[in-house]
Amino acid sequence: MINKMFRKTPLAWRQLMKEKTRLVVAVAGITFADMLIFIQMGFESALFDAAVQPHRNLQADLVLINPQFQTLISVKSFSRERLYQALSYNGVKSISSIYIGTGQWRNPETKLDRAILVWGVDPTAPGLKLPELQANKDYLKQLNQVLFDEAGRPEYGEIGSIFRATGKFNAELSGKNVSVKGLFKNGASFAADGNVMVSDSTFLQLFPTHKADQVEIGLITLQPGANIEQVKAQLKKGLNPDPQNTFVEVGTPEEFAQKERIYWVTGTGIGFIFGLGVIVGFIVGIVIVYQVLYADVSDHLPEYATLKAMGYTDNYLLGVLLQEALLLAALGYLPAFFLSFGLYQLTFAATLLPIYMKVDRAINVFILTVIMCTISGAIAMQKLRSADPADIF
Repeated sequence: MINKMFRKTPLAWRQLMKEKTRLVVAVAGITFADMLIFIQMGFESALFDAAVQPHRNLQADLVLINPQFQTLISVKSFSRERLYQALSYNGVKSISSIYIGTGQWRNPETKLDRAILVWGVDPTAPGLKLPELQANKDYLKQLNQVLFDEAGRPEYGEIGSIFRATGKFNAELSGKNVSVKGLFKNGASFAADGNVMVSDSTFLQLFPTHKADQVEIGLITLQPGANIEQVKAQLKKGLNPDPQNTFVEVGTPEEFAQKERIYWVTGTGIGFIFGLGVIVGFIVGIVIVYQVLYADVSDHLPEYATLKAMGYTDNYLLGVLLQEALLLAALGYLPAFFLSFGLYQLTFAATLLPIYMKVDRAINVFILTVIMCTISGAIAMQKLRSADPADIF
């Protein structure tokens, strides 16, 4: 059908090319609208990906957390006793725990403190799928030895480059002198600018008010072949004997990650802001394309009237306008795609947020562009539909 439409005289293309200045302005407008949509979607996706990256790095089949947990920046603890109780259930192989707290990292050069997320792990079973952590876990057995997240914000200092050059780096964390013994990559997020790994013993020294029997995350590894959903149901019932009170929440690492995601979507205005940006970009695109197509109809109204007098239907003329709209959509989308791809790279270099061009996002924006231009064409057609050839001549 499309081939049949374009097999004859390419009326839509020739009309667009006749007014090259107008065409350039239209393409630039669509490009701007698409870039706005790309940037809003990119930042929103980067926010969520960065926020849930630590959750997906947990090395466990099931996770225990406080039922009031919402986000890592205000994580709540629960009794380690619940974790020990999980060992008595069929299918549970081993357990481990993680402390989480917010410390203050002092940049050795600027002497400025900056908040950093501190992870206290058991050196014999770190519980995180980070190769660097597994390779350097023996260093953590000593007090005040840490692993630093080199993918964090640069305001913490040139830790990565100095450590690679000298093999050591001394810093101050929450008022205590610590020594960097290794690097890992987790990345900054809207919740935390950086991360540092320490042993559970070092963590309790850094946070003396934190009770040793209170943990933030409990990790459960199941026996090979164990049914995750079945064990999860048993733990939910067994660890919360009082129906009126939930002591711990049991879930998979992905379910844990989704709780964090839900917090940022519904618990803050960030998700709404990015969604509003997409809507604004969509409306801007509709207005720009409509103005171009409306001007085209107005300038060629006598020609369109002649075609109607010759017997061409409104549907045919609508098809011409829709062809123009689709051509504008394609011409505006391509530069927007490549420019946004470059902006993603610049944003990643500047902020270290995991912002990348994704296939589904590229497809969704193209579909939005086509819909945007199609709506504009349909609206512009109203002027032509109401025109009477006899009135024009």
